[in-house]
Amino acid sequence: MMLEIALEADEEWDSRGSWDALVRSAAEAAIAESAFPQLATSERPVELSVRLAGDQEVRELNGKWRGQDKATNVLSFPLVDAAELQNTNVSDRELLLGDIVLARGVCESEADEKGVSIEQHAAHLVVHGTLHLLGYDHQHDAAAAEMEAREVRALARLGIADPYAGGA
Repeated sequence: MMLEIALEADEEWDSRGSWDALVRSAAEAAIAESAFPQLATSERPVELSVRLAGDQEVRELNGKWRGQDKATNVLSFPLVDAAELQNTNVSDRELLLGDIVLARGVCESEADEKGVSIEQHAAHLVVHGTLHLLGYDHQHDAAAAEMEAREVRALARLGIADPYAGGA
């Protein structure tokens, strides 16, 4: 896969974690379980940007772009539409999927609530964010069920149990 990931992490994200490998494997799993698995074998370079940020930065972004004055676990900013995602045979320029931003404090507290490691929950959020970049949504029941099923299959590829099982 010609997947390029621009990863930037604030110092509050534990630098001992192998975030590069985790983010790459989560993004690749999400792409494999999307309607666009051909992105994995495309001649066209595919890029996404992931920012591991603090809660305050995410709160500011959420306020600016979504009108919600609070930190949230993950924000996604897609840069392409479905028609462009289908066009993988174009080799002249890279396909910029968009940006994903994770909030450290929210991610950590949610991981604690779920009884999983922050790495496992961050992988889930990267899968979730990548699916958003690929056009998936959870605003309506049918779309939410499809997105959730794709998340569960992507996480299974990573050896991560279904985070939705048992009403979690």
